[in-house]
Amino acid sequence: MRIDARSEAFPLAQAFTISRGSKTDAHVVTVTATDDDATGHGECVPYPRYDESQDSVIAQINGADITNRIALQETLPAGAARNAVDCALWDLEAKRSGKPVWSLAGISEPGPVETAFTLSLDTPDKMRAAAAKAASRPLLKIKLGSEGDMARLEAVREGAPKSRIIVDANEGWSAEAYTDLAPHLIRLGVTLVEQPLPAGDDDMLAEIERPIPVCADESAHDRTTLDQLQGKYDVINIKLDKTGGLTEALALRDEARARGFGIMVGCMVGTSLAMAPAILVAQGAGVVDLDGPLLLAKDRDPALEYSGSTLYPAPPALWG
Repeated sequence: MRIDARSEAFPLAQAFTISRGSKTDAHVVTVTATDDDATGHGECVPYPRYDESQDSVIAQINGADITNRIALQETLPAGAARNAVDCALWDLEAKRSGKPVWSLAGISEPGPVETAFTLSLDTPDKMRAAAAKAASRPLLKIKLGSEGDMARLEAVREGAPKSRIIVDANEGWSAEAYTDLAPHLIRLGVTLVEQPLPAGDDDMLAEIERPIPVCADESAHDRTTLDQLQGKYDVINIKLDKTGGLTEALALRDEARARGFGIMVGCMVGTSLAMAPAILVAQGAGVVDLDGPLLLAKDRDPALEYSGSTLYPAPPALWG
């Protein structure tokens, strides 16, 4: 078996901004796993927040002795590199066996899911206009996490009065700022708050009432992080680039549910190839946020099918 990794960039339809900065392209690493019979594909999005880059991820993959998917879980740590290889190996196994990944994994056949649509951090006027344009979507995810967030949230609610709203601060709030904003979040009908405080500095969440469920994103990676989330978070955001692939993501979902956590399945800004395996994890999730391809100016071919906010399982020619 041969594992190849290469960097690619996909332009975004417009700049995408969160509390940590902006991007105009999705910088991904694409992995192919090839044997004598078939080729499998996987994708990851290296994230500087976790000290990852395209170069570091490719070096990590090239430096690993990868023999099979089960051994991979110990060969590489949880993170973007293992994700791309893990998903490529699942796809290779499906192509080689003629069976879909869901069957190989022993789970039910996936159906369509409803995904959130993300509004980038911007001025209140621009966010109001973006919300109005997306007002027909049932669920909007709002990027916040800087000064002036109250005006932004008010503007989004004005632009999309009927949509459900979740907010993502990307660790951008202090405990004081979150405490001040919380009553207004309730008033404006926010249904979920994602990572309001910095990971590692979120103990306050265990000491306060949480009338709006709080979701761990940067604080949640794989199963080893669940202990430190108990009592502080109500929901965890499972992203394959954090878990290190589909194998761990499915195990994390099951253990998190058993511990009483709600499930959100999210993504980095990537292509349809990155979203395809996450659709398997998203079955039955309380919140699905797999809108990465909707933010691109150009996706892969073939690509996932979106009908409004409804996302359909991947065609075998793409993955799985």
